[in-house]
Amino acid sequence: MLGVMLNFLMSLGIGLIMGSCSSNTTQRNPFLLELSFQQQIDLNLPQYNNLLYAGGTVILQQFGHKGILVFNLNGSNYLAWDASCPNHLPNNCSQTAIEGVLSVCSCEQYQYSLANGQLLNPPEDATQVYPLLNYQVVVRGTSLVISN
Repeated sequence: MLGVMLNFLMSLGIGLIMGSCSSNTTQRNPFLLELSFQQQIDLNLPQYNNLLYAGGTVILQQFGHKGILVFNLNGSNYLAWDASCPNHLPNNCSQTAIEGVLSVCSCEQYQYSLANGQLLNPPEDATQVYPLLNYQVVVRGTSLVISN
């Protein structure tokens, strides 16, 4: 009887473990590879003055696929996005430009919100569109640490 009970409990435990595993997978962007980097910027430096107020944006050219867009969301929260248009392979025209609170691809004029990374004007025939590639931002005093 003890052996049957142990087998039952082992089977139940294995079943619970297997049942808790999820087959959900995140849809990765096929056009932009994962990059590993960490960059710290000092908000006291004059080249980052645009980040001192809500809605301000700067581009860091030396990181990401085509640079990194750093956006001050509300005066104290910051977001960082890859400056390469996420809806095609990086090429000569795929670096997005900052236009107010938008990031605009010069290839197709796709417009992305810097507040949430979403494509605002997807083509009507699009079956799959991707948001801007997001990077982590941590505030440390008067510095931002941006990483992936």
